[in-house]
Amino acid sequence: MSPILVFDSGLGGLTVFREIEKALPGAAFVYAADDAVFPYGALAPDALVARVMSVMEALIGRWRPQAAVIACNTASTLVLPHLRARWPAIPFVGTVPAIKPCAERTKSGLISVLATPGTVARDYTRDLIASFASHCDVQLVGSKKLAGLAESFMRGGAVADADIAAEIAPCFVQRDGRRTDMIALACTHYPLLLERFRALAPWPVEWVDPAPAIARRVKQVVGAEQTGGAPPYPAIFTSGAAPDATLAKALAAFGLRADAIAAV
Repeated sequence: MSPILVFDSGLGGLTVFREIEKALPGAAFVYAADDAVFPYGALAPDALVARVMSVMEALIGRWRPQAAVIACNTASTLVLPHLRARWPAIPFVGTVPAIKPCAERTKSGLISVLATPGTVARDYTRDLIASFASHCDVQLVGSKKLAGLAESFMRGGAVADADIAAEIAPCFVQRDGRRTDMIALACTHYPLLLERFRALAPWPVEWVDPAPAIARRVKQVVGAEQTGGAPPYPAIFTSGAAPDATLAKALAAFGLRADAIAAV
């Protein structure tokens, strides 16, 4: 059975993979992390497009996926048109900031978009705000550290509360007796730290994870009836470095084989 390819710069796409697997029991999967050049925010736009196209060329050639999910906001905002033009027969599902649902559900009119600096800088993000949240006050917060903190957390590293709190603090705005009540998690790494976010937030907010919506879209694209897949599924790391015992255990909890390593 042709697998569904879930691709990210690192481990953040696991949050998307988890929801897709729930939505499509019986499907086969391949998870691919481009950890050789993580984080993508450090790349210039042209370099990012070239890198993703190169890696996807290798992955698609090897796995022949029935669909591919770009589980990375930074990459999706730039690369999807190039991927669709290169492989028109493969459905590509991207990840975009959940600005629309935040704007629909806010009661205070104050919403924040917690993203990477690259996603914050994209015209695509600002177009979403103009299209769906023009009636809201939107705070764009480009965190330079959270994706790396999430990677460290998944690999068993110590991540200090103070470091997380400093990164999410700009999301919380008070204005004219109103307070931020909705925060879009516009990087797939961030839900890995969601419980820490909730514990460290200065007041309760709704944190909006786009992964369930992505899973629904993938289900629409490939169809509900999928058979032949069963965990553990292969996990590909472009660096070729084998995960240590801590990360292997974390991957196993997602139903992924840590022994499937391939340099790309």
